[in-house]
Amino acid sequence: MKQIEKLSENANFTAINLGNLDDVMSYSLIHPVNKSLLEGKVFLKEATNATGTEISFNSLAPHAAQPYFHIHRKNEETYIIIKGFGFFQVDEDCFEIKEGSVIRVAPQGNRGISNASDEIMIYMVVQSKENSLEEHTTDDGERRPFEPKW
Repeated sequence: MKQIEKLSENANFTAINLGNLDDVMSYSLIHPVNKSLLEGKVFLKEATNATGTEISFNSLAPHAAQPYFHIHRKNEETYIIIKGFGFFQVDEDCFEIKEGSVIRVAPQGNRGISNASDEIMIYMVVQSKENSLEEHTTDDGERRPFEPKW
């Protein structure tokens, strides 16, 4: 089982390295609820000490599907397809996805994903509490004079 490499951290940040994204299949974990082995998935909340999001990198073998559909109680999810192509289904709507596809799903959307390609599908999921983002992009930012060290 592959381990996340911690690059650096202090009170204001945590930096990690997952390695080459083609190696996401090398990560595995025990599902916290049903205790089954999940291969090709790595969660980042604990590794990065995140407090407002859960991010995961996921992989699906060629011509495979996520083995279950699911919903969430409070959190919406945004799926970002990095490599491969296939299908995504939310409730009764099923549509094609490919590298560059981005899908946001509300908590109660019954969702599932499949890989129709001959290669491993790699995708990222960002999970956050629905309607929790009060300020974003430039509204939440403030430019500061700071001397770079690079």
